[in-house]
Amino acid sequence: MPPPVTVSSPKAKTRRIVRALEKALGVPRQAGSLPPPLDMLVATVLSQNTNDKNSHRAYTSLRQKFPRWELVAASSPGTIRSAIRAGGMANQKAPRILNILNEVRKRYGRFDLSTLTLRSNEEIIAELTDLNGVGPKTAACVLLFSLGRDVFPVDTHVHRICSRLGLSPYPGSPEKTFDTMRRLIPRGKGYSFHTNLIRFGRTICRSNRPVCNECPVYAECLYPGKRSVMRKRSKSSADNNFMLLDNVAST
Repeated sequence: MPPPVTVSSPKAKTRRIVRALEKALGVPRQAGSLPPPLDMLVATVLSQNTNDKNSHRAYTSLRQKFPRWELVAASSPGTIRSAIRAGGMANQKAPRILNILNEVRKRYGRFDLSTLTLRSNEEIIAELTDLNGVGPKTAACVLLFSLGRDVFPVDTHVHRICSRLGLSPYPGSPEKTFDTMRRLIPRGKGYSFHTNLIRFGRTICRSNRPVCNECPVYAECLYPGKRSVMRKRSKSSADNNFMLLDNVAST
């Protein structure tokens, strides 16, 4: 019989889940050299509604064609669309990127967001989300992956897992989950928890057919279908997924 769901405060539950994922997947560490915030902003826009491989291809193609942001801003939407087509939704993302670059130039006098380093997390989120096409998740990615701030971006996958674990009572709103989780994440664990949830969501807590019998936080999970999923999964299939988990965690 599976262990019962543990009942406690949301903060205590979040701490346990952070520890359990670090024990299972390791403690991720950020690279010493972080990309400039404008680079990360554009890269995150390109990552919307696509996978990492395609968004990386789109960003690489864009920078190869336009080594400087002023060259992108001086280009036409059609030329930008051609450069980022590999990332998907190029018709929407090209004018969005063009608008962001022009607005950054208008606000800050150059294609540079380095002045954000002097501002608080709240101020940065407010400024970035004032740009068309930039939501809380994109702003949080700039804070975490470029500025090294202790924040917790919530994309659709992280949102799904937080909902299944009962950490967020807002199943239809990643933005509300972002606000909720900001009060729950232990200090200094934004990067670790975000990165491990991404790994966990890709290999075990998948949107379809999650591998519940290999879940390190099964006792914390409130997902209604977890027991039936466990009975349907074979050991060999679960082992294959854990091999995938090892591969992801080692990258």
